Amino acid sequence: MSKLCITLAFSDYDRVSALASGQVQPDGIDLNFLTLPVEETFFRMARHQEFDVAEMSLSTYCVTMARQTAPFIAIPVFPSRVFRHGSIFVSTRSGIAEPQQLAGKRLACPEYQMTAPVWIRGILSDDYGVKVTEAEHFNGGIEQPGRDEKIKIELPPSIRLSNVGPDKIIAKMLADGEVDVLLAARPPSTLHSRPQDVRRLFPNYAEVEREYYRRTKIFPIMHTVVMRRDVYEANRWIAQSLLKAFVEAQRKAYRDLSESHAFKTMLPWLPSHVEEVKREMGDDWWPYGFARNRHTLDTFLRYHHEQGLSPRRLQPEELFAPESLESSLI
Repeated sequence: MSKLCITLAFSDYDRVSALASGQVQPDGIDLNFLTLPVEETFFRMARHQEFDVAEMSLSTYCVTMARQTAPFIAIPVFPSRVFRHGSIFVSTRSGIAEPQQLAGKRLACPEYQMTAPVWIRGILSDDYGVKVTEAEHFNGGIEQPGRDEKIKIELPPSIRLSNVGPDKIIAKMLADGEVDVLLAARPPSTLHSRPQDVRRLFPNYAEVEREYYRRTKIFPIMHTVVMRRDVYEANRWIAQSLLKAFVEAQRKAYRDLSESHAFKTMLPWLPSHVEEVKREMGDDWWPYGFARNRHTLDTFLRYHHEQGLSPRRLQPEELFAPESLESSLI
């Protein structure tokens, strides 16, 4: 029998390289693996549903869940996870020295719906009392003008969001003091070109992020894997087949990081870093699957609802294909 041909759009990560090369093959699937930048993948999948399966912003996926016919269904695979205290950049002209001072300020981000700013706004609210409704929010391109939300969002009146306009870029606005804060996955160019005008809110962000993990046990999820719903409904078995393949590819990445005789990455103190991560977070520090991620997902969904991005508070179980929530046991 012929295999089902599936086109998968994804970034070039170590945890999926075995899928990209064909070393790991999903059961019953002939995988057409497209390596694309995340912004392109998200845009093309969210706007036009071009791929059968794709990496997607967790937040954008949750926005699509509110549609009358939700176009996607996910599996509990999380290819991108990042602590985000290091992703808060402030204008030195704003006089901000402490996170509590962000209340009432002008907060910019590339897109309000992006997952990284959702996490940051939630952490600022929970840990520092900076409520989303207290700030004035702006979206737009960090380095290129004209950016807007990849898919339309509808926010409650209590949240003030404006686009910076077709001619402005946030990196310069931040350095010039036109906005006070940037929440973004990518550092603005002015962090390096104008260091006297732009700095990180938390210069010691790695230390702050370790303390955050010790206290919350949350390693923030940025992206998940979504299937086009029509493809899934016609072949529901692919949810478990893809999940198993992603897990196997990730295990290979774990093994590669543990090889100390010849490093697979260009990090001179790789064994020391791996040992430190294991001490802090355990052997499986980047868990896939539903059960171990429920607390993190539930926290994110609370933030998503509080920030006006989902009209009701979604439950973690709603996000994933039922076939991917559990596996057979012997």
